[in-house]
Amino acid sequence: MISPEAFFRPRGTPFSILHRIRALTALGHTVDLVTYPFGESPGIPGLKIERARPFPGVRDVPVGPSKAKALLDLPLFRRAYRMARTGDYDLVHSHEEACVLGARISDRCGIPHLYDMHSSLPEQFANFGRFNWRPVVRLFRNIERYTLDRAAGVIAICPSLADYVRGRGYSGVLTVIENTLDVDRPPVTDAERDAVRERYGLRDARLAVYTGSLEPYQGLDLLIEAAAMLHESLDDAHFMIVGGWASQIEAMHKLARRHRVADRFTFVPAVPPEDVFLYQELADVLVTTRAIGQNTPLKIYQYLRADRPIVATAIESHTQVLDASCAEMVEPTAEGIAAGLHRVFEDAQYRAELAAGSSRRARERYSKERYHALLAELIYSLPRRNVVKA
Repeated sequence: MISPEAFFRPRGTPFSILHRIRALTALGHTVDLVTYPFGESPGIPGLKIERARPFPGVRDVPVGPSKAKALLDLPLFRRAYRMARTGDYDLVHSHEEACVLGARISDRCGIPHLYDMHSSLPEQFANFGRFNWRPVVRLFRNIERYTLDRAAGVIAICPSLADYVRGRGYSGVLTVIENTLDVDRPPVTDAERDAVRERYGLRDARLAVYTGSLEPYQGLDLLIEAAAMLHESLDDAHFMIVGGWASQIEAMHKLARRHRVADRFTFVPAVPPEDVFLYQELADVLVTTRAIGQNTPLKIYQYLRADRPIVATAIESHTQVLDASCAEMVEPTAEGIAAGLHRVFEDAQYRAELAAGSSRRARERYSKERYHALLAELIYSLPRRNVVKA
């Protein structure tokens, strides 16, 4: 498996990779993971981590496209290619831009290639607002085409991405396996919830909680604007944002001060994965205000299991999983978010109906057993390795 990520770090794609590995090892496979020189080892039996050499001067890697990633990919690709040529592997399983190497290995070594597609590579540049230049986008569109032409199988993490793959003319084995698995969810007690609310001075507040990254596409600027609109009509409502790093949190603080609602927001830096559930279960309402995108974020599946009502923007990232039976779906505007929050906060029966609907959806559609069954069916449908002298 080839992962151009800091592994493991508690964020979206590394979580997805972690759960792929856990499922593969639970199905009886062993995994050699080639990854960046940063991150923690999750200690999974059957997993061996092979870290590529660091690139001089690069000490870490941010989320999304970056110069650091481009530099780290050079030693990563060299190590993975060498291992593929000298090892005895049945499958090369690639993530993100490592797909081009997976396709090359398949060509040269006769190893079937499984492309784990977390997003369309060209669209990442627009979503993150980095390197969104025509020549770069064209290059990655060509890389994507080259990969799909040679992939024995493709995993798409959401239905819209599967539609995109078919639209690009892919006719091979394609399976939608959503990022529904999670770290073990410890039970949260009333005492724990009360203690955290007390710590932040929120014992009696009606609380809307967001958990996740603070990247611009998450639309948290809209949430801050919505809070300003609700300042008088919901004077006891408070907003807790859990995630992000110091510089991102400071930018959010600054925006909240500009809208004169800084006192209505509590910002909690990124917490360990096993603690995220505690903060989600503090909520009277869980909120996700993502403004653009098609890929469903991992937190949506967490939200569904939290037994809480959800307010979500009605964009494709969310509507592939959520609908009016389990969430208040709103326009991706400050006005839409404010109206949705007002409705859910003010109607106790509606809150209970949404919470029940979200729990039901999690049970019926997103179980661990279904995830494992989909992955096993895909793996066993792929062709066997051909012996090729590289």
